[in-house]
Amino acid sequence: MDISAVELAAEMLRQAEDDPARLMVVASGVAGRAKAGGDFALASVATRAMGVAAFHVTSLDVAARHLRAAIQLAARARAPELAAEARLRLAFVCCVRGHIQQAMTEIDTAMSDLRGSGRARAEAQRGVIFNFLKRPEEALACYRTAVPVLRRDGDRLWLQRVLSNRGIIHGYRHEFAAAETDLAEAEAQCERLDLDLSMAIVQQNRGWVSAMRGDVPAALLRLDFAERRFRALGTHQLCWTLVDRAELLLSAGLIAEAAEAAQEAVAEFELRRRAIGLPEARLVLARTAYLSGEHAASAEVARRAARDFARQRRPDWVAMARFVAVRASIAGTGGKGVTVAQIERCAAALESSGWALTGVEARMLAAGLATERGQAGRAREQLEPAARRRHRGPALLRIRAWHAEALLRLARGDRRGARSAIRTALRVHDEHGATLRATDLRAHASGFRVEVAEAGLRLALQDGDPAQVLTWAEQGRARHLLMRPARPPDDPGLAEAMAQLRVVVTEIGEARAAGHGPGGLAKRQLALEREIRDHSRRQAGESPQVRASPVRPGELSADLDDAALVEYVHLDDLLYAVTVAGGRVRLHRLGPLPPIREIIDRVPFALRRLARHRTSSAGRSAAAMLLEHAATRLDAALLRPLEAEIRDRPVVLIPSGPLQAMPWSILPSCAGRTVTLSPSATLWHASARGRPVDGPTIAAAGPDLPGARAEVEAVASIHAVPPLVGEAASTEAVLAALDGAGLAHLAAHGRLHATNPLFSSLRLADGPLTIYDLERLRRPPQVLVLAACDSGRFVVRAGDELLGLSATFLALGTRAIVAPVLSVLDAETTTLMIALHKLLAAGHSVASALAQTQRQIAGEDPQAGALAAAFVCIGADRAVTP
Repeated sequence: MDISAVELAAEMLRQAEDDPARLMVVASGVAGRAKAGGDFALASVATRAMGVAAFHVTSLDVAARHLRAAIQLAARARAPELAAEARLRLAFVCCVRGHIQQAMTEIDTAMSDLRGSGRARAEAQRGVIFNFLKRPEEALACYRTAVPVLRRDGDRLWLQRVLSNRGIIHGYRHEFAAAETDLAEAEAQCERLDLDLSMAIVQQNRGWVSAMRGDVPAALLRLDFAERRFRALGTHQLCWTLVDRAELLLSAGLIAEAAEAAQEAVAEFELRRRAIGLPEARLVLARTAYLSGEHAASAEVARRAARDFARQRRPDWVAMARFVAVRASIAGTGGKGVTVAQIERCAAALESSGWALTGVEARMLAAGLATERGQAGRAREQLEPAARRRHRGPALLRIRAWHAEALLRLARGDRRGARSAIRTALRVHDEHGATLRATDLRAHASGFRVEVAEAGLRLALQDGDPAQVLTWAEQGRARHLLMRPARPPDDPGLAEAMAQLRVVVTEIGEARAAGHGPGGLAKRQLALEREIRDHSRRQAGESPQVRASPVRPGELSADLDDAALVEYVHLDDLLYAVTVAGGRVRLHRLGPLPPIREIIDRVPFALRRLARHRTSSAGRSAAAMLLEHAATRLDAALLRPLEAEIRDRPVVLIPSGPLQAMPWSILPSCAGRTVTLSPSATLWHASARGRPVDGPTIAAAGPDLPGARAEVEAVASIHAVPPLVGEAASTEAVLAALDGAGLAHLAAHGRLHATNPLFSSLRLADGPLTIYDLERLRRPPQVLVLAACDSGRFVVRAGDELLGLSATFLALGTRAIVAPVLSVLDAETTTLMIALHKLLAAGHSVASALAQTQRQIAGEDPQAGALAAAFVCIGADRAVTP
């Protein structure tokens, strides 16, 4: 090849790493002309470039065919070095197919014909194979040989590739500074060479390292960038990005989203026949199944992954897959047929393979099984190496290791030391949680906190110390609500996406009202929701701060005055209550939780039947009997055992688990009583100590809700303020009015989005007012009345982490909320709301006004009474200044 041909060859190889689909067209023409002109060397390089490009955008078969053709063309050109270069790329194709030994053989064959930087490239390719095998020391040895030679010879194309791959090895070893140094240099080389595809690969690797380090927002930012580019370029790297995304979502506790990403990754790997990555994707899928409680499916998928890894001669990955399968089997069968020794071998294999976090989990699992089987000494032997990991590494590793240290101290009889270790684990978790800006990320991440907090709760219950039970219960309850959501920055792109979402949702509503389906609008809505959600999760604003540490019983007593507080606690399917009343703290064992859950499940049906206009008299009578029976039994289980403590006092209830959806006013003990609910005693304490309610009153109505406009106009008249109705009740107008309000009343269609709770919304004149909108409030309304279906309901995550409209207002700082905890069929609530607001305007507190209104309406109209019973007062009881 002459100088111009050499330059053309180099440019084609560069373009294969930039825009492979375009290169395929260009290189095909060059190869054809070169062969016709007898320049088989240039034809070989062009065909090799086509093979590299085909590897990215078409199939491995096509890539292999081009690369073998390049080898043959090099032989015709009598250029063994060119043949060896093509053989190096063929080796990588073999690797990705899962043919590891064949890949190594191709490299060994190529080595004899390579010199200088060519041999460095061969070592680099061998290192990549060791990356897949998860053999970091051997990979690093290859890279140490390759990098100096590539730098000396100015081979920037291969240098960026080697640095990117070496960054992955540093990430596996938790050498994050070294990983970032390599990846930053690789990124700079990509910019210099104008490599679009390679830049996306580097960003993917940086996202993976950020995820390993525990920086979820940074990881999402980089993975999102990489995924967009891979989809645009149509390259196979999308498969790996989906696996990395699934792993990241798992680490953040977003199990359903992780499963979705893993399923797509499996489908992409199968479609593109990338055998080397398929078992990795299946392994992530097995882990999501385990965390979703699908233990049999998890074990089956993990075993399949283990077999595939074994065929590919990847023993380190086999160790991980076998542990996932064993853990799922134990969860599904209670450990039948699984020995402690079996899990110990898993733990040793995981540790030797560099799976630090999973190794700790395996040690803890072995210790738990040994303890159950009376092998206390063996349990301690497993906890000791796990606990040694507590001082270094990512946050999740240190949390698990501190938990192991707590169990070890407890096994040694050091209960005080165990509590100290648990508190340290919780502190590490909270420090990690403070790096998460998005509300849903914080709520889901708190799930990792629950198991640790339960260890402290179990100790307190064993000791029978009510004050300690209360303290430890608060440690594991609704923690994200104690962090005020980070106010999103003013972002024109986000504002435009929100505006588009409102338009699309309105158009969907209009189409359905006209008897048509949503068509493509539903897909557009999902795309916009994902865009907004992901934008929020990527935000790197100021970290939210926890507003308060767990409240002490003495502080509660001072704030309660004559009221009583009841905090419900459940552990191992047993329900307890801690009462704080009259300066005394008492612990009560209430009994098994499942029967109570079963009774609670009957209540919504009965109330809906009673509230319906079209229910027959016989149906209404049956529903009334069902409701009375359920209410009596629930009262006997939840409040009657506490009668000596709560007496006739006003009560503050801290529900847990299924009790979150209870319409408490139906219970005989609550009839006419002032009852306030709060997600946690700490949150109630913080709200109870706030300044008196002041600020303007607002009343707004959304469209198409029966009686909403008349209701809002009546409420506005009571408080002598102008109503926001019709077109005036737009999202921006209502949001502006809510900011700084003392009392706000909103009557609108409400929607609880169960799968994506931050899109729970109130329907206003121009579309939905979502939680993402509400997080823009600088000063939320201090007292809020939501006459909206589902507005008081929550999506409950592990640790009683609540998501929904009311939960958001509480987290923002609203003191008291009146809202329905059940779907009220969007029925007319005008009578209830007028009576409630008259009492508020007369100076009654919120909870007192609601209790009086509910009792009055139930006595006058049983149907309206059923509707009123769905409403609760959440927060801290406050009086509104007239």
